[in-house]
Amino acid sequence: MSNLFLNVLADNFVFLEGPRWHNGELWFSDMWGHKVHRITPAGVVSDVIDVPGRPSGLGFMPDGTLLIASMADRCVYKNNQGNLEVHADLSATVNADINDIIIDKQGRTYVGNFGYDLLSGADPKEAELVLIEPTGEHRVVTSGLMFPNGMVLMDDERTLIVAETFSNQLTAFDCDTNGDLRNRRVFADMGELTPDGICLDIEGGIWVASFMTGDFVRVVDGGDITDRIKVDSKAAVACQIGGPDNRTLYCLTFAGEMADLSAGKRLARIETVTVDIQGAGSP
Repeated sequence: MSNLFLNVLADNFVFLEGPRWHNGELWFSDMWGHKVHRITPAGVVSDVIDVPGRPSGLGFMPDGTLLIASMADRCVYKNNQGNLEVHADLSATVNADINDIIIDKQGRTYVGNFGYDLLSGADPKEAELVLIEPTGEHRVVTSGLMFPNGMVLMDDERTLIVAETFSNQLTAFDCDTNGDLRNRRVFADMGELTPDGICLDIEGGIWVASFMTGDFVRVVDGGDITDRIKVDSKAAVACQIGGPDNRTLYCLTFAGEMADLSAGKRLARIETVTVDIQGAGSP
């Protein structure tokens, strides 16, 4: 197993989520900074749009339109020339903050949610994945997940993998032609690791950010870990492969406590390392 080390690309953010490589830049949410940004490989940061309801997961429709999961109001928005336009309002469908998203080649969007009020210390409850059609119509496609978080699509989008943070596992589903999910199974038992954001490489390996243990690991089907990056006192939040050669692993880290978020302390960073295997473009 290889052990890798990170270099800081950019800092001075509050809490980062949803990294996506698109059009030669990394796009990402500063959840508690209430903005979506993008950054060049050289580290130049640009503002994209303000999201008062706390942005999380990001994705791009087939026509290039940016979709943004807004956590507090449980809406997925389109970025319409710098304005937020409702794509789907999930507030009557789910009972907690929405979180990460992934979009397939048909423009269908899978959305996870916390399941309960984590930040207020509520008792844990299972959550659903919701599928939003390109028209904005939506439905629940699976339930009984313990804090569904990052997702990837693999096997030519025939398989969806979701990180269940507090079940300590990556869970796989078959995707049918309508986008419905079936044949739930464990892709990887992560042991003590708490998988948050994930991304896929071209050999079917999945890079996993383990929030509570401060690890980024690469895991393969069955659970074997092939690579590990320790960030020790920091939280490992999310990751994505991109860069000019598609071998830069962008890692989002956080060096604070939950109480620091509402205070707006800027303790989040984007850190990078070069990996051996190129990204598969998912999410």
